[in-house]
Amino acid sequence: MKDNTAQSDMNIICVKCNAVLTIGKVTLAYMGNSFPVDLYKCPQCGLVYIPEDLALGKMNMAEKALEDK
Repeated sequence: MKDNTAQSDMNIICVKCNAVLTIGKVTLAYMGNSFPVDLYKCPQCGLVYIPEDLALGKMNMAEKALEDK
């Protein structure tokens, strides 16, 4: 979704609980490495939302760097 609204100003809704996601600490893990990050997550079920730009940008670059080691 592309628009002029900052993502922090949007209400992202959990598909399981229909609750508004909030920013919180999440630990991402890949190839035995873990990374604490702040992402949107459901306060009820814990489902995490990873924005497309993060998944295809920084996360993709980090995966490739770890795979190259």
